[in-house]
Amino acid sequence: MAVTKKTAAAKKTAAKSKKPVKAAKSVKASKTMKTGKTVKPVKKTPAAKKAASETKAKKTAAKPKIKKGTIDFVGEMLKKAQEYQKSLVLPEGTEERTVQAAAKIAAKKIAKKVTLLGIPAEVEKVAAALKVNLKGVDIINPADSLWLDDFGKTYFELRQGKINKKTNLPEVPDVAAGKEYIRRDPLSFGAMMVRKGYADAMVSGALSATADLLRAGLKIIGTESRTASSCFVMDTHDPAWGYKGLMIFSDCAVVPEPDSDQLSDIAVAAGKSCKALLGCDPCVAMLSFSTKGSGGKLPPVLLVQEAVQKAHAKAPSLLLDGEMQADAALIPSVTDKKAPGSPVRGKVNTVIFPNLGAGNIGYKLVQRLAHADAYGPVLQGFAKPISDLSRGCSVDDIVVTAAITLVQAGSAK
Repeated sequence: MAVTKKTAAAKKTAAKSKKPVKAAKSVKASKTMKTGKTVKPVKKTPAAKKAASETKAKKTAAKPKIKKGTIDFVGEMLKKAQEYQKSLVLPEGTEERTVQAAAKIAAKKIAKKVTLLGIPAEVEKVAAALKVNLKGVDIINPADSLWLDDFGKTYFELRQGKINKKTNLPEVPDVAAGKEYIRRDPLSFGAMMVRKGYADAMVSGALSATADLLRAGLKIIGTESRTASSCFVMDTHDPAWGYKGLMIFSDCAVVPEPDSDQLSDIAVAAGKSCKALLGCDPCVAMLSFSTKGSGGKLPPVLLVQEAVQKAHAKAPSLLLDGEMQADAALIPSVTDKKAPGSPVRGKVNTVIFPNLGAGNIGYKLVQRLAHADAYGPVLQGFAKPISDLSRGCSVDDIVVTAAITLVQAGSAK
């Protein structure tokens, strides 16, 4: 999961705070009170003076101000995670950034318990090389875990009767095969920890592919409905949009061409993500190139219309409308013209794109043109929360992603 942050404002503020270095005044030799000996002051070189000045400027530089009426999303996630005190498993236990993040999460008490998976000696070797203190972090080796027999049995039961398409043989022929699979695959072991309640959430992806995480999540944790999807939290820094500048965009990363049933699942899941992550009641607009039939009876229009009906049936209390063009959903004056009487007028904080192409393009356009921060993709629709990372993620990205996932866990009913 990639977390994008803006730094331009911070750099600009820091630059303004730098003052010209004044010429140093001559300092006379003085006697120390204890020894009575004369001590000559050490003169700083120009390079040393410059370095000292820059260090001071960095320390005194003002933090970027949060615009009035908006929210510090990252700060809120860290605060809520600390309040919820849920437990976290990180399967990539010997990955350097993951080890550093685990230490930070434990030290800041973002999670009640943090578990790294791996051979303890190898994990500790990585930590020692990085000079990281793993106090408060548990290390579990799946190969000698007391849970392994139970996990193997459960995996066999979950996959019993499934046929491997390549070999045309049973995917997991017996309990021993299930045990061996769980032993060799840290993602599956971590997912089983979440399924069994030994952890409340799982985060991975610094090393592994998204497909591997999704496979483990779908096979072992399962979904609330039949559709796993994703959302981005878009921070526009403008209170005119969404809830105090924050909006949910979905699905932008998982389902390429959802059918009407999947699209309705995505809408319901995104509403739950809005409630959990933004802390407000969701107001959902299902987007299209058509508003209330203006696009005729073309298949893409009919698909969204069907999805709207199914979403209403699945979540009758969810405030939702569609199909709507983006301007009709977001600009009240346009809503009045194109969708008069719409219950979402002026309230939309969650938008559902008709397919992955539209979603991916949409969030990136807003991110770049509006200078918004995009947090995600946040996985949604799973029975219990798991999150994916970009393989180019930073330590702080892992910490923030973990906080978001722990908030999902804490918000679940």
